[in-house]
Amino acid sequence: MRTTVITKEIQNSITPTSIITDLLEGNKRFTEAKKETVDYLAQVAQTVEGQFPKAVILSCIDSRVPVEIIFDQSIGDIFVARVAGNFENIDILGSMEYSCKVAGSKLILVLGHESCGAVKAACDGVELGNITEMLSKIMPAVKLSAGQVNGETNSSNKDLVAKTVANNVLLTIDRIREKSPVLKEMENNGEIKIVGGVYHLSTGKVELI
Repeated sequence: MRTTVITKEIQNSITPTSIITDLLEGNKRFTEAKKETVDYLAQVAQTVEGQFPKAVILSCIDSRVPVEIIFDQSIGDIFVARVAGNFENIDILGSMEYSCKVAGSKLILVLGHESCGAVKAACDGVELGNITEMLSKIMPAVKLSAGQVNGETNSSNKDLVAKTVANNVLLTIDRIREKSPVLKEMENNGEIKIVGGVYHLSTGKVELI
C-alpha cells in the first residue's frame, strides 16, 4: 500500500523524461486493472503543509477521463487543469506557470481524448451562448484537419474528429510556447518538457503524439 507523497527532495531528483515514463506506467497499471492501493488519509495528513507535484496535465472536462485515475496518480502527485476541448487560455497559462515556475513541476501534458464532444461540436459549427466562443478556440484544429482527411467536414466523419483531436493538442502546445515566455524559456533550458497525448475511451490507454 502506498502511504507516502512526493516531497521536495523527490521532486528535485526526478526528470521530465522520468515523469513521462511514470505516467505511462501508471496508465498501463490502469488498463491492466493493477492500480496501486493507496492510503489517502495518510497522504492527506502529509500534504497539509505543502505540495510538490511532478506534472501539470491539461485535460478535457469529460467525465470519462478522470485524470488521476487513468494515470494511477494520487494526492499531491499532479496538478490538473480541465476545460472542454483541453485548450489553453490566460487563466490556464497562469496556472501552468505557477505549477512549473513556482511549485516546481517538470512536465506539462496536454491530453486530448477520443470522441471529444467539444471537438465534435466544433466540427459541426455549433453556436450556443458562451459555447460559441469556447469552440472558436478549437476551430483552427478543425480547419487544419479538414485539409488532411477525406469525406464530410462534420462530426459524422470519424477520421476528421480523430485528426482534430490530435491537431488540437498539438496546436495547443504551440500556443502555450507562443503565449508563455516563462514556460518556453523553461523548456528551452531543459527544466520542463511540454508534450501531448490522446486518451482512448475504448481501451483506457494514453498514447503520446
